[in-house]
Amino acid sequence: MVNLVHGLGEHSGRYAHVAKVLNNAGYHLASFDLRGHGLSEGKRGHANGFDQLYDDIDAFITEINHKFTFRQAPFLYGHSLGGSLVINFALNRNPNLAGVIATAPALATAFKPPKIQQLMAKVLANVVPAVTVSNSLAVNHLSHDQAIVNAYQNDALVHDKISVKLATELIEKGQNALAKAGNWQLPLLLMHGTDDRITSHQASQAFKNKANGKVELILWEDFYHEIHNDFGQEEVLQKMVDWMDKIQS
Repeated sequence: MVNLVHGLGEHSGRYAHVAKVLNNAGYHLASFDLRGHGLSEGKRGHANGFDQLYDDIDAFITEINHKFTFRQAPFLYGHSLGGSLVINFALNRNPNLAGVIATAPALATAFKPPKIQQLMAKVLANVVPAVTVSNSLAVNHLSHDQAIVNAYQNDALVHDKISVKLATELIEKGQNALAKAGNWQLPLLLMHGTDDRITSHQASQAFKNKANGKVELILWEDFYHEIHNDFGQEEVLQKMVDWMDKIQS
């Protein structure tokens, strides 16, 4: 069983092709839309913090466990914002998981926001936390496949919003994850494109360097942010399957 947490501004429906590959390999894939995303309720792009999102992930896993009976613990897979969430969730909640997969986790951005902008965001997060701004996502660098970019831009369930509260939490929790990497306990498949212009593959490398031997890092040369949607995605998805097969063998 694989439980998926999607990225910022998108929704779980964008992973149907991933589900098909995993299904063909004998794995079930379950997902949900984060609050403020997709078909879920809530102000677009806003959450009161990572702890609230951890609770949502925990409730999701519990619900899936009630609906389905599996002999083995599930895998937790997250992309981008979801990648940061699953890593931080595992570090802070000590869940019963077979392992974690994180692709292009938002442990740090590929660019450094100006300090004055970060300071203003922190102030606003304490005063008007639900105020949203554009997430300034470099949409053209999601994938080298223009059809993927076009589909993203024309998807009615996709948005470009992020609240100042969630934005500041995203930065802080990425830093916290890197600081706590030495405490990592679960098998982790960490994958990132080397030409990601949105999240930092160097931060993924830093997490691997600080963590123990249970972390496997794969850097996909010249891939953009959505390695599961880029040219060569077949190899990426097959790597997920092979890694999970190895963990469960």
